[in-house]
Amino acid sequence: MNRFRPDDNNLVKDYGWSSASAPGSCNYIAPQIVSLIQKLNIKRALDLGAGNGALCSMIAKTGCEIVGVEHDRKGFEVARSCYPDIHFYNFGVLNDLQLIVSREGLFDVVVSTEVIEHLFSPHLLPLYAKHVLRDKGYLIISTPYHGYIKNLALSICNKWDIHHTSLWHGGHIKFWSKKTLQQLLKENGFETTVHFCGVGRVPFLWKSMILVAQKTSGPAAIQWHSQ
Repeated sequence: MNRFRPDDNNLVKDYGWSSASAPGSCNYIAPQIVSLIQKLNIKRALDLGAGNGALCSMIAKTGCEIVGVEHDRKGFEVARSCYPDIHFYNFGVLNDLQLIVSREGLFDVVVSTEVIEHLFSPHLLPLYAKHVLRDKGYLIISTPYHGYIKNLALSICNKWDIHHTSLWHGGHIKFWSKKTLQQLLKENGFETTVHFCGVGRVPFLWKSMILVAQKTSGPAAIQWHSQ
């Protein structure tokens, strides 16, 4: 069903998950994700790229039914062991899309945090999300933020080598601005941007950005002011 399949030699099989400790990015991303899920009154959610399950656990505490999908085998095993009441699957965006739908049904929202910057074929993520969402379902996605002021600051401080993580196999290979992320989502079935915000650090030097898009092209069910 997927149009492109990168060579297996380019697939990173071990991201280093070894415990249930939440990654540092959870400190500034997770509270916003949980708040958005509550505002949208979400009942069923899929975490695409669930890592060790830490975010799934936080979402579950709101009363939302959450399912986790994680490509990394170690991350999947940690998540399944630490959070046995949550369903986790060792899938990725390259797996047959029917697998998760046939086992769990459709979802109200797909959450994907700090994943899309790692993908050789990033369009597969919104295509996957569109397939597993109900009509008018939402995609909540976070990724490191890039914009003019932050890019200029990185240049002045000579931080691009560190920022690009070039020596980390499996590190960031795509670098997104609000504009390019919106374009990617629009081209793959998410035409309505419901919400945008930056998180971590001061405005326009944000560590990451969070964008909420709706599956259909009609008016969004809920609107927030976007920065």
